[in-house]
Amino acid sequence: MSALADLEQAARRGGEFRAGGTDLMGRRAAGPHVDLRGRPELSGVTRLPDGSTRIGALTTVARVARDAGLGADHPCLTLTAAALATPQIREAATVGGNLLQRNRCAYFRTPVPSCHQNGGDRCPARIGLAPNAALAETGPCIAPHPSSLAVALLACDAVVEVHGRDPFPLPGLYGDGSDPSRDHLLGPGEILRAVVLPPPVPGGRAAYHRAISRAEAEWPVVEVAARLVADGGRIVLARVAAGGVARVPVRLPGVEEALLAGEPLERAAGRAADRHAPVARGRHGLALLTGTVLEVLERATGQAATGGR
Repeated sequence: MSALADLEQAARRGGEFRAGGTDLMGRRAAGPHVDLRGRPELSGVTRLPDGSTRIGALTTVARVARDAGLGADHPCLTLTAAALATPQIREAATVGGNLLQRNRCAYFRTPVPSCHQNGGDRCPARIGLAPNAALAETGPCIAPHPSSLAVALLACDAVVEVHGRDPFPLPGLYGDGSDPSRDHLLGPGEILRAVVLPPPVPGGRAAYHRAISRAEAEWPVVEVAARLVADGGRIVLARVAAGGVARVPVRLPGVEEALLAGEPLERAAGRAADRHAPVARGRHGLALLTGTVLEVLERATGQAATGGR
């Protein structure tokens, strides 16, 4: 039996996987943990013969942020990695841990009152204090998924490797957000091994921006990552993804379609809320989403004013 299979069995007997451990104190009542550290087969950045890049799940966020090859081929990911949390956390946090972390809703992390995430049958955030609640309706729970790397990897068309399964596109890790009891769809004991980025496309441009309530080291209210490919001044490929909007990271197809049709950036950004019905208490955030999308599109296309906004 492989070492990873041993770990899977240990987790199924009762335990949650621990990677970088940056959320252990915040969830200290979550039960026993199975330590993933010291598994070299789960770490590192590897360029594959077909031009794709494989990033092990235990690779730190800091390693991703400063990898020169990734920065050249997939700047959307490295820009995002460099912007999240603090330098100290980035040195400990892992790619897999960021993708599979639990949400930050205070009602989930407090035993009383109960919610969908901790065994209850309601979402107290809908009527209580929840300043960072999701903006769009995707299910009974309105706690947005907290993974910034998932937003960037969604824009990068990444696939994920899970031990014992064939690789599958990143959205399969989260589904559509309709299950209010889960932050991801891995079963008990399943181990995320790696994410794989496709070969870079010539002419690629990228940008990332997060709207936060203080200068840095804060969970985003809205975050957007964009990957664009231009040919002769015309955008021929557009991937725009957002976090903080829904229970899962989402693509913004209305924005992408407008960019491919050659519409002005401001008009394209105005379509950010297409196909996303707003949560009743989240309507105020739609203007913030639109503004963040416009900021990212201006940066990616080089149309932003010097020094930003």
